[in-house]
Amino acid sequence: LTHDFAVWTAEGSRRLEVAQQPVPVPPVTIDGVGLAAQPLPALFAQGGGITLVDFVYTRCQTVCLSLGSSFQQLQAALQADRAAGKTSNVRLLSISFDGAYDSPAVLQAYAAKLGADPTVWNWVRVPDAAEQQALLQRLGVVVIPNGLGDYEHNAAFLVFDAQGRMVRVFDLEEQQLALDYARYVAQG
Repeated sequence: LTHDFAVWTAEGSRRLEVAQQPVPVPPVTIDGVGLAAQPLPALFAQGGGITLVDFVYTRCQTVCLSLGSSFQQLQAALQADRAAGKTSNVRLLSISFDGAYDSPAVLQAYAAKLGADPTVWNWVRVPDAAEQQALLQRLGVVVIPNGLGDYEHNAAFLVFDAQGRMVRVFDLEEQQLALDYARYVAQG
C-alpha cells in the first residue's frame, strides 16, 4: 500500500501509479462549448500536445472557484508564452461532472464569466450518466452527491498526453509545477 514507503495516502498511491503507468481515458462521448459530440480521446489527439484537465461543476461555490482561478492564471501564462513567440502546445480543459445540469449553454456562460479563451481553454461535459461514472472511476476522480444538489469532490490538475493517457496528477498547490511539467512534456 505504501509502495515501499514512497507514499502514505491512497491519493499518493494513485498519483505514483499514474506516473509509473499512464491511464488511458475511456472513449466516452463529450460535448461542450463550440464542440460537437465526439469521443474524449479524439479531443486530446486534436493538435497533439499536452492537456491540463480539471473536473468541476458550475454550481460549485468552493473548490471549483479555486480551480477556475487557477486555470485563469494558467491561461494567462500560456497566453504570455504565445505573445513571447513560445509555442508550448499546452492547453486547458475543464470537464463538468454534472452533465445533467451543465449543458453546453450553461458551460459557455460560465466559461465567459471566467474569461476562458477557447483557443487555450475548452469546456466540456459527458452527457451520458453511465459514461460519466466510467470516466470518473477510471481517472480516480471522487464525486459524492451531498443530497442538496451539490457535490463533495476531490480536486487536482490531471495531465493528459495526445494519446489520451493521464500521465501525471498534481495537487492544487502545485499549479506552477503542473504547468512546468506540461510545458516540458509538450516539447517532446
